[in-house]
Amino acid sequence: MIAHFAVAAVLLAAPQSPTIATAGLVDSSSHKDAMTLFRAGQELLSAEKFEEAVVALNKSVEKDRLLSIAHYGLGQAYLNLRRFASAAKSYRDAIEALRRLHELGQSGQFEVEKQRDDEIKELKRLLAASGGGSPLTAVRLEQRLRDLENQRTMIGGAFRPPAEMLLALGSALFRNGEVDGAEANWKAAIDVNPKYGEAHNNLAVIYMQTGRLAEAEQEMKLAEKNGFRVNPQFKADLNERQKAAKAQ
Repeated sequence: MIAHFAVAAVLLAAPQSPTIATAGLVDSSSHKDAMTLFRAGQELLSAEKFEEAVVALNKSVEKDRLLSIAHYGLGQAYLNLRRFASAAKSYRDAIEALRRLHELGQSGQFEVEKQRDDEIKELKRLLAASGGGSPLTAVRLEQRLRDLENQRTMIGGAFRPPAEMLLALGSALFRNGEVDGAEANWKAAIDVNPKYGEAHNNLAVIYMQTGRLAEAEQEMKLAEKNGFRVNPQFKADLNERQKAAKAQ
């Protein structure tokens, strides 16, 4: 089902990582080392050397627990290794790292802004390097970049998890058989970004699978309205199920 419908990548009431929840900003040397290890891990991810990427990215987050892009990359590596529970934990850790940075920023630690800028610059570098890659990869990088940039506008406001990370967390939970958790996170992604076509598409898949056919059609239309290409097979399957339901 996932392969057919291109399911992608509310932070549920899961226990926060105590290491991240209490982490502070590391010194510049440790942060620099973490960024170097992240780049190495990202290159291994691009080369589809996922086990090696896990090693590099784990070392990166050990150096800097608040490096959200490294946690996110670790989630991608685990997802490709089909270690879905580990992927979900890494995506939660990415969200918690951003939450912690937000808290530190609220307390007046101006170094937080530099760390955000470093992550934004790194995503821009990855986006530029993805010129020959798939359009979907570029779209996801752009979304992650927008999510990080939006974090800078939250000073004085409540923290909101990034839509892209909620989408990815939902994906890991879905593939781990945690359908309710996947649905909650994809709904949360849409709360953050109502025009997130991929999240609408993913909800349509869950709604069809659970027999909520009217809701599935509505989400499918919203996905298309917001620029996401819905799989034609999904449309055909949904249409068949609607016909069967009416015939009963």
